[in-house]
Amino acid sequence: MVGKHVGLEKEDHQRDASFNKALHGKSAEATGGFAALLGKDTDAKKVAVEEYFKHFDRKTAENETEADRTARTAEYATLTKHYYNLATDLYEYGWGQSFHFCRYSPGEGFHQAIARHEHFLALKVGIQPGMKVLDVGCGVGGPAREIAKFTDAHITGLNNNDYQIDRATRYAVKEGLSSQLKFVKGDFMQMSFPDNSFDAVYAIEATVHAPRLAGVYGEIHRVLKPGGTFGVYEWLMTDEYDNDNLEHRDIRLAIEEGNGISNMVTISEGIAAMKEAGFELVHHEDLASRSDRLPWWWPLAGELQYMQSYLDFFTVFRMTHMARTMVHAFTGFLEIVGLAPKGTKKTADSLAKGADGLVNGAKKNLFTPMYLMVGRKADK
Repeated sequence: MVGKHVGLEKEDHQRDASFNKALHGKSAEATGGFAALLGKDTDAKKVAVEEYFKHFDRKTAENETEADRTARTAEYATLTKHYYNLATDLYEYGWGQSFHFCRYSPGEGFHQAIARHEHFLALKVGIQPGMKVLDVGCGVGGPAREIAKFTDAHITGLNNNDYQIDRATRYAVKEGLSSQLKFVKGDFMQMSFPDNSFDAVYAIEATVHAPRLAGVYGEIHRVLKPGGTFGVYEWLMTDEYDNDNLEHRDIRLAIEEGNGISNMVTISEGIAAMKEAGFELVHHEDLASRSDRLPWWWPLAGELQYMQSYLDFFTVFRMTHMARTMVHAFTGFLEIVGLAPKGTKKTADSLAKGADGLVNGAKKNLFTPMYLMVGRKADK
């Protein structure tokens, strides 16, 4: 069954590895996201920019068609790879090594809240010491490292971006977690793992990149052992989203462009996909709709009045309008003097557009980044 998936992009790991080497060189060894940003190859960066933005340039809520969305979906893997080729260093610089949102409690610092969000998912999935666990779409491994330390489980991170795998592997070595963690190259729509390989599976804001949620959830169901549990924080449009509403479409398109997504769907479609994949849905809720005093989007909006400690200042300040303007000007300057490859400013601007879409979508109750679904695979 593995590798015989009709309609999916064909994997070519040698091609991807060669492109990763050409684009990123030794920048995976850089200590910080911004330092890594400067070590890219100009010609390879141009290819990544062109391949990614061809799906979004000159696309608006008024002129976007179903054919445009279909074209993005058909190239989901390439689109996602190039998005993270462009965005990973900016993510690490502006947010940290866990590429996800979370809930906040009064008095709780940013990084403490991020870790608690990861612990909560591990608890809901029931991850125990010694379990063999799959992290689907692991990024640079921030959540995998935290959950490994929290649970003493053995975690395999699956990722289709070679650069992020290099970064994740480096961080695992640095934190002395190599015996608990490994990172594997692969497309989550066509995993190379045998059936019934893992005791538990989780995904944190990653499966939104799938061309079809039932497809990725079906692969997860296949590699999960009977009786095992899968938990996901899913990005979904709420059921208040109306595709015939121009403002709603504009918000959805901004989220997709700024976050490397081919095709957002609604909460009801997400729930249906879990059931179609064969899971017994044992729990689901929109954590963003809980009556928290602090909204999940406050750091993204750069609203300093919500800041919980002085340690949060630099993370939150980077998302303010002033800081975004400075980054826009600075990345443009770096391109002009040749210290950063062309496309760096365009990528930063796209991420800012996506951030605005996320905040606007949340404020209008059109979007959630943390729809929690926990499914169980039936026993044999």
